[in-house]
Amino acid sequence: MGTEPTPAPARPLAGRGIVVTRPAAQAERLGRLLVEAGAIPLYFPLIDIRPLADPADARRKLARLADYDAVVFVSANAVEQAAALLPAGASLGASALVAAVGPGTARALAAHGVDRVLLPSRRYDSEGLLERAELLAMQGRRVLIVRGRGGRELLADTLRARGATVEYAECYERAPPVAPVTLLLDAWRADRLHAVTITSSEGLRHLHALLPADGRERLRATPVFVTHERMHATACALGLDDVVLADAGDDGLHRALMHYYNTRPPRVR
Repeated sequence: MGTEPTPAPARPLAGRGIVVTRPAAQAERLGRLLVEAGAIPLYFPLIDIRPLADPADARRKLARLADYDAVVFVSANAVEQAAALLPAGASLGASALVAAVGPGTARALAAHGVDRVLLPSRRYDSEGLLERAELLAMQGRRVLIVRGRGGRELLADTLRARGATVEYAECYERAPPVAPVTLLLDAWRADRLHAVTITSSEGLRHLHALLPADGRERLRATPVFVTHERMHATACALGLDDVVLADAGDDGLHRALMHYYNTRPPRVR
């Protein structure tokens, strides 16, 4: 008689310390998913989101959202920072078309009462959003892109090439993390850090630069879960050995972690 296969553990993440690197304001949902799966979230934001010292230009543009044919929010941070700059009684959904690059951004908009949001159909990034038919014929249309200071120019360049007039409302700036990297080093040395989640190439570069040589070796040997091909390429360029490409968003990271550890024995806590 054949041996019955061993059933997969009900909580494959039980006892595993998993680093959550989202900005502090966006880390709670992934942390909750990890806790429900038995994991121990280790919060280490790799990007610090800061309001601009002088947001007058963004405030002026956000006060007249209805003047634009389309408003594109590039992240949940863009939504939250823009909402803080809106005049009293104004709505983030005042434009004829509101678009977002991914489901996390759409959830942030929904929390502010904006339920009709154009999302990519296939891949959650600027390239995916630009595939939507609603953004193909842009001749004479005015577009506002709500984002942090700096960043990729693909959206604006492509929409301008399609005939649109594009402006930015830059509502915040990004800065390197402020938490001491000893938090991660101590967790590695105590065998309490078993995986790292990454949601930004910039953040991954910050982490690699922060770590001393022995920390980089530990990172190289640790499973790193990323949410986009660009992050995967960055991780590989930095010499990381075990890089897992997950679907976008917290749910994608959660599924990838569950799948990765599903056939591995649970940790003893």
